[in-house]
Amino acid sequence: MKCTRIGVIGVGGRGAHADNAHQPENGWEIAMGADPSPEARRKFQEKYPSAAVTSDYRELLADPEIKVVFVMAPDFLHEEMTVAALEAGKAVYLEKPMAITLEGCDRILETAMRTGSKLFVGHNMRYFASILTMKQVIDSGMIGEIQCGWCRHFINYGGDAYFRDWHSEQKNTCGLLLQKGAHDIDVMHWLMGSYTRRVVGMGMLSVYNRCGRRSPDVPGCAQWSDAHYPPLEQTGFSPVIDVEDHNMILMQLASGAQATYMQCHYSPDAERNYTFIGTRGRIENIGDSGNCQIHVWNRRGPRSTPDLVYNLKPEAGTHGGSDPKIVDSFLAFVRDGAPTNASPVAARNAVAAGVLGHRSMRDGNMPQEIPPLDPALVRYFENGQKK
Repeated sequence: MKCTRIGVIGVGGRGAHADNAHQPENGWEIAMGADPSPEARRKFQEKYPSAAVTSDYRELLADPEIKVVFVMAPDFLHEEMTVAALEAGKAVYLEKPMAITLEGCDRILETAMRTGSKLFVGHNMRYFASILTMKQVIDSGMIGEIQCGWCRHFINYGGDAYFRDWHSEQKNTCGLLLQKGAHDIDVMHWLMGSYTRRVVGMGMLSVYNRCGRRSPDVPGCAQWSDAHYPPLEQTGFSPVIDVEDHNMILMQLASGAQATYMQCHYSPDAERNYTFIGTRGRIENIGDSGNCQIHVWNRRGPRSTPDLVYNLKPEAGTHGGSDPKIVDSFLAFVRDGAPTNASPVAARNAVAAGVLGHRSMRDGNMPQEIPPLDPALVRYFENGQKK
């Protein structure tokens, strides 16, 4: 079987996610990697000794044999690299968030429609068993018409993952409401069946700005350790930190429903907890992957006695088993045009709520209106990227 050749831009860190696409037995082969880091390139070549490697992603895009590209680079490079890949005629898997500006998202979408190159955005939470179970319950009408939703996100690895490297600066991420919260905003839009029309934000840098910093000459090292708590007793943080370490937004959806998202990066525990309340009941997740539960209430009573409990078990693969599933979905989309859970339009609207939520919190908490997307782009992507 002749394999479709795949290139990976950004082979370190989250770039390992692209390993799920290396399926020679199914006709897919990782054949080239690009990364400015010599160490990342070395590890990639050890893993794929027959693959080519380069420090310049443009060299990868210039190879006519590379038909599919994973863009796994840092957020601030997404727009530049994805537009270039689409212009080169490659099918693109783009790691979330789509971009760090609304203008960047719209440019990516416009390029995809103009070139006809296929675009897929890696919102892997749309493939979590917990999220799919909640969506099935909501879509069944079991809890009625959703009018209210919220998410509390406790991120105990914030001081390990986001305040020790490039994530700590607005110029690289816009902010962590967008960088991390894009997942949750997208899930809330999807399960509530509507996009944010107006957003109000509040947030603050209140803890990590008081922590010990590393010298600008010392490379950042984002690495988990149980010893990295409590935060005020730690050192080695980025020399420049200008992103908020807790964020919250209120979202008015186009449907009339309302939602809120709250995120904290210095919690000792980690949990992502959604609840949605409709005209006939409420649904909530207890854990979002592995051994977790979905609780449903349809009658009055205490929180401790849900009327229905779904017990979910661990699934193979990273991120609760969602990573292999979303890559398989992307490959089926590329090869056969198969429908996907992920949506480029939805990815753009998650970025819009995140970017304008940050603008609100940095500008006196003033409400921000979400600019609508060009209807021609909406029609194109809703039609499976077929003109």
